[in-house]
Amino acid sequence: MSPGRHLAIIRAIVAKDLREFSRDRVWKILTPIMLIAYVGLFWLLPSTVEETLTVGVYQRGLGTVMEGLGAAERGLQVVEFDSPTSLAEAVASGESTAGETGGDPIAVGIAFPDDLIPAVAEGRATTVTVYVDSAVPSAQRTAMAAFVREIAYQLAGDVLPVSQLDPQVVVLGVDRAGDQVSPQDRMRPLLAILVLLVESIALAGLVAVEIQSRTAKALVATPATIGDLLAAKGLTGTLLAFGQVVIVLLLIGSFAQEPLLLLTGVLLGSVMMAGVGMLAGSAGRDFMTTLFTSVLFIVPLAVPAFAVFFPGAASAWVQVLPTYGIVQTVVGVTAYGLTWSGAAGYLLMSAAWCLALFGAGWLLLKRRVEAL
Repeated sequence: MSPGRHLAIIRAIVAKDLREFSRDRVWKILTPIMLIAYVGLFWLLPSTVEETLTVGVYQRGLGTVMEGLGAAERGLQVVEFDSPTSLAEAVASGESTAGETGGDPIAVGIAFPDDLIPAVAEGRATTVTVYVDSAVPSAQRTAMAAFVREIAYQLAGDVLPVSQLDPQVVVLGVDRAGDQVSPQDRMRPLLAILVLLVESIALAGLVAVEIQSRTAKALVATPATIGDLLAAKGLTGTLLAFGQVVIVLLLIGSFAQEPLLLLTGVLLGSVMMAGVGMLAGSAGRDFMTTLFTSVLFIVPLAVPAFAVFFPGAASAWVQVLPTYGIVQTVVGVTAYGLTWSGAAGYLLMSAAWCLALFGAGWLLLKRRVEAL
């Protein structure tokens, strides 16, 4: 049979599968609902990250000292209050900056005593009160205590003892200080992976139905070969996944930078999910076992996308999961300006997983069809 004849048969099977998918009442209703939900959730999330901590201060005569400590450079926005009482009330009530509606709440308050300068000069003990909201992390509370100690050192004019350790901060992973990813940017790879995973379930259901109804056996009894059938199923799964994830990424504005690189990563993910769909559909005996098998694949494959929401370097076991390279490509292109050279490693890893999963799905589906 000529290659053109094989292509015509594959095209006919793909068209049949797409018609069946469009006629399925479950997916006909579920698909637009999910697309609307994904896009709506994305645009409801904040598009910026606030890296400045708003601190309320009551002080007398410390303006020059505090400017010398560079509060703005430390990510602190200082708001002064007229009395310790008003400062404590602002922290307790979550009052916005300068009392303005929609401003940043005062999460931490520092009340310096009026006799701070004389007390430090005379060596007398004195107390600085730090008010914190219950939601403030312990690390920020410790930072505020250190900020107060620095002011005391500067007022005293003393240098630190030689026994004082010189701290060295080592950031594990990529240091994103000043370059934080907004909730919207974190959501992009998660939405892309979710769309891909859902479409793998759709393909799995389509494959399982054809095996149970022995439609697959009837197809290979025609001039179509098993190779034509397998190629058509893989192409159907890839088209369904790729088409819908591109629609979602377009609606959430993801193609501003390196669109070809982003499309390449998404295409690899689509091929990967086509392989997963063939695996789950071939392994399932009925609707419930097919769904259960699909979930077994979905849970680990979704982990790299959820890991983006947590700061720090991903664990080694997360980095070897099939979808890790796809997630890093999507978030890298859309949030950090990742280029082809930077994404090469992720793309190669994703391509290797594509071959492994697609090949495994191809072999298992071939065995199931031959056994009918």
